[in-house]
Amino acid sequence: MSQTVSDFIVQRLHQWGVRHIFGYPGDGINGVFGALNRAEAKAETRIGFVQARHEEMAAFMASAYAKFSGELGVCIATSGPGASHLITGLYDALLDHQPVLAIVGQQARNALGGSYQQELDLVSMFKDVAGAYVAQASSPAQVRHLIDRAVRIALARRAPTAIILPNDLQEEPYEAPPRAHGTLHSGVGYTAPRVMPREAELDRAAEVLNAGKKVAMLIGAGALHATDEVIAVADRLSAGCAKALLGKAALPDDLPWVTGSIGLLGTEPSYDMMMECDTLLMVGSAFPYAEFLPKEGAARGVQIDIDAGMTSIRFPMEVSLVGDAAETLRSLLPRLAPKSDGAWRKGIEDNVAKWWKTLDGRAHQPAAPINPQLVAWELSPRLPERAIITSDSGSCANWFARDLKIRRGMTASLSGGLASMGAAVPYALAAKYAHPDRPVIALVGDGAMQMNNMAELITAAKYWRSWRDPRFVVCVFNNEDLNQVTWEQRIINGDPKFEASQRIPDVPYSRFAEMIGLTGIFVDSPQLLGSAWEQALASEKPVVLEVKTDPEVPPLPPHITLQQAKNFSLALMKGDPNERGVIEGAARQVLEKILPGKE
Repeated sequence: MSQTVSDFIVQRLHQWGVRHIFGYPGDGINGVFGALNRAEAKAETRIGFVQARHEEMAAFMASAYAKFSGELGVCIATSGPGASHLITGLYDALLDHQPVLAIVGQQARNALGGSYQQELDLVSMFKDVAGAYVAQASSPAQVRHLIDRAVRIALARRAPTAIILPNDLQEEPYEAPPRAHGTLHSGVGYTAPRVMPREAELDRAAEVLNAGKKVAMLIGAGALHATDEVIAVADRLSAGCAKALLGKAALPDDLPWVTGSIGLLGTEPSYDMMMECDTLLMVGSAFPYAEFLPKEGAARGVQIDIDAGMTSIRFPMEVSLVGDAAETLRSLLPRLAPKSDGAWRKGIEDNVAKWWKTLDGRAHQPAAPINPQLVAWELSPRLPERAIITSDSGSCANWFARDLKIRRGMTASLSGGLASMGAAVPYALAAKYAHPDRPVIALVGDGAMQMNNMAELITAAKYWRSWRDPRFVVCVFNNEDLNQVTWEQRIINGDPKFEASQRIPDVPYSRFAEMIGLTGIFVDSPQLLGSAWEQALASEKPVVLEVKTDPEVPPLPPHITLQQAKNFSLALMKGDPNERGVIEGAARQVLEKILPGKE
């Protein structure tokens, strides 16, 4: 049998280093699946296919695989609805700057333009999310450069790309491009360049930072591989350091000057530091909320980012350094003068120490039945070395951001720019394919669990025996409430909880896990929570740890504005369904700041 176009595609992807493809089959992409099947017999072309329960989850897996491995993530789907289902996960990759290639089927070339079944204008549909490169193949000789360009552009621009393959083309014999006018002859290979600012710009940045007396740093995902450099610069400047959500694993939380997360899900030390600093150094972060950064004119700013388009858009920076975070910080360090007055950092360290005590007190406040903060608090000291932690969007992200203490060597991520629900379990599955020898923990709200994460437990049940380390824990915060939005209704809109939109069914998640062959653990007593975590993390197969949590423990912002307080009062005046529980839960959390350890 001669090599088909699909055989060539699989071979070419293997040459590019692709070893995993996440997706779901369908007749529009059958040719490529046939080639994947044939390639399994040969080590030189074998690519592992991971079957998700839904194409959206496959795209989330590809995005997360890129995050956790640092390599290209690849997802595949059939034409029509298969292709359209990929969109949300691809937007996650786009907004978090991850290299992902989507391979999608299309109807036969002769049928295009005839309103054929499952015929969509896929080039137009993918044009926004895969705007870096999207192309539809029309001939066998074209496929080589489509693959090469799509992969290279995805890696170089750290963005999703898409290739659309008509189903009849997939089965045609492959033809190399002829040596003739009007053809392209592409090749395999990409190495990221060394991107560095000019010396004069480094000098300008150093002048700003050396002049500052109270330097604050904010780091994001761009600093994940610059931990030593961030620590060296922070020590030289006697700076405190806040972390954007995607940069949570860039610095360990046991450093006394690390103030933790910033923003609505952030900490009081991060907020106070930003309001009081006179100089801001931002490294590899697209943190979006300007109200949590210094007031314009109150501080001077320096930013380091690999993408010039992301500089000076959150805060008016005096110097923007376009370059790799680690390389740029290393070049900047010799230009920085040590700060002699340590009062600024000492104040930050005191605030951080007090804050951890506040969180301890808040986590141990009584609740009905379990305080959700306690779930993350009890996990922190039990986290295995080199653990990978994923979080879903929703109120569980608050406890992930604030209460979970990351140690060096750990990795953590979530859907950042898109902040999509339903990403935690596919992220965790992708982490297992990026690092099958590392333990993985996913923190998930019950809303996201019902939306699509439950189905992906079936994926875990299908594949877990192939993982070198079987430790895989999905912790479900079961509070029967779409909790983050409930509190947003109260605090932002001044409305009481809307039962029709917010109340969700009580589902036995742990029993569902047992039904599909996993381990299920149910906890509704705070006294049993620590031992439940220990049991889950010692299990020799994946676990669903279901914790019955109290929806009336508020995910408090680090700074409560007068308007937020007014809105909360207004919501209660309008008659909240659980007014007494809301008042008691909020009061306990607020009073813990004033009277630590008191009920």
